[in-house]
Amino acid sequence: MHKGEILGLTGLVGAGRSETMNAIFGLAPPLGGQILLEGKELKNRSTTQAIASGIVMVNEDRKRYGLCLMRSLRENISLPNLRARQKKIIVNQKREKRECAQYAKEMTVKSAGLEIEALSLSGGNQQKVVLAKWLMANPKVLILDEPTRGVDVGAKAEIHTQICKLAARGIAVIMISSELPEIMGMSDRILVYHEGRINGEILRKDILSGAVTQETILAKEFGQ
Repeated sequence: MHKGEILGLTGLVGAGRSETMNAIFGLAPPLGGQILLEGKELKNRSTTQAIASGIVMVNEDRKRYGLCLMRSLRENISLPNLRARQKKIIVNQKREKRECAQYAKEMTVKSAGLEIEALSLSGGNQQKVVLAKWLMANPKVLILDEPTRGVDVGAKAEIHTQICKLAARGIAVIMISSELPEIMGMSDRILVYHEGRINGEILRKDILSGAVTQETILAKEFGQ
């Protein structure tokens, strides 16, 4: 894929979308193939290696994998980014607070401050905190697994806007979604998974022209 592209992945539950992304992010060992970034092969055997190479992932279960709910927003945003910003064992707390505030503002997080617990936020604002955390990591590739699951309509629109802004900055976005209207509306290109394999590639121009419909994609999801 290219810089600034939004690549949508769709398919039935268990088709292999999340499994593929987990392997790329170092959450699970790949069964085969190569992971290439800017022409170089990556062997992401851990999430730490993936993050260091510029790949980050927003998991579909943000409360379990994306946030420390009993910790402050500042801690949640800065935690995976401290190593890159510390000198030996010293962390510049003024810089930490300033940068956390900057990225929370960019992601339009609505809260009473950075020191409140993540647990106190709405689902939409929790998701924006996760996005702020990974934006602070300056990623090259952002993987989003069901990014708007469990949020209200207003928050969904805001998250869509932020995703488009991130792509406009040159970040390559891979978005998994079970909602066909979302994946069709957001993606520059769509890959359809069926039983662990890619069963079709769809371009945005074909959706806009009406050549591809939801029924077309559903048929590919079922292996037709």
